[in-house]
Amino acid sequence: MIKLLLADDHKIITQGISNLLASETNLHIAAVCENGWEVLEHLKLIQVDLVLMDIEMPLLNGLECAEKILAIYPDKKIAMLTMHREKALIRKLIAMGVKGYFLKTIEKTELIHGINMICQGGEYFPADVTKTLLQEDPKPATPSTDPRIAELSERELEILKHVAMGMANKEIAEKLFISHRTVDTHRTNLMRKLDIHNIAGLIRFAFVNGLVE
Repeated sequence: MIKLLLADDHKIITQGISNLLASETNLHIAAVCENGWEVLEHLKLIQVDLVLMDIEMPLLNGLECAEKILAIYPDKKIAMLTMHREKALIRKLIAMGVKGYFLKTIEKTELIHGINMICQGGEYFPADVTKTLLQEDPKPATPSTDPRIAELSERELEILKHVAMGMANKEIAEKLFISHRTVDTHRTNLMRKLDIHNIAGLIRFAFVNGLVE
């Protein structure tokens, strides 16, 4: 059973998400909060697998709250569910260690898939979010050729391209007819070889080096 802490100051949103997830037997909303301070107080009292919260909240917003949570509980999994899609904000949250970033326009099936991916130890950034990140650095007229590319195998390059296109491990595995654990191993090796430590970094590397259009 995955226990969620849901935080949003709009009750229509928290009630809607609660109703949306009600039929999922492996998901349980353990607490609902309206601001960041309530989130911090609840985390002192209950154990949850994922904090799913909005950015715009009164008293203590989601960005500040995530920063405080990770300072106290470095391994706590956090995902944002918001209407904000500013590139700098997404980058900052990824750098902090947030494991997922969902826009409130997301479909139910993808939200559930993302929650499960994160709670299984992964990260999840839907295609609309990764496209926003791709737009951050304009593609150079002549892509650079990073010498680290030569260290990557054909399969690793293939995985990297699919990651940069916003595909999750499961989707990549199905497309390439391999297991999701194999995809995860390749992604770990990519990060090690490239000395990159998050999905946003992989996306930027692929884009700047002309590996994706």
